[in-house]
Amino acid sequence: MAYRRIDLLSSHIPGDVGTGDEVLLLVHVRKVVGEVQYRMCRTCGEAVIIGVEIDAFFLGTGLDARALSHLRSRHPGLVWHSTLNLRGTRHLLRRSRVLDGNEMCDHLRVRAVQTHLPD
Repeated sequence: MAYRRIDLLSSHIPGDVGTGDEVLLLVHVRKVVGEVQYRMCRTCGEAVIIGVEIDAFFLGTGLDARALSHLRSRHPGLVWHSTLNLRGTRHLLRRSRVLDGNEMCDHLRVRAVQTHLPD
């Protein structure tokens, strides 16, 4: 079910340079069942995942891995990091080749501090 009937929709408005903050919405039959929050630094070719939320019903279905894979294919060439350090997400991030947030570029690090996100 995680690979069918789930639409992956970007919250990005085309042409908006904005702050680089993005949300990938996971939608099942017109209902948001999860999201991945992330930021990008096109200058350095890096991105950082700052949040992954999935409804309990969809946990263990592979939807989280599908969402991260979708982000990697949607934004090719970016090096992905994460500020998440939860036990349940570490294995997912390691499998998805997402690096520790300690090595992200200074542009993303400064923005993380400004918004009080953990390093």
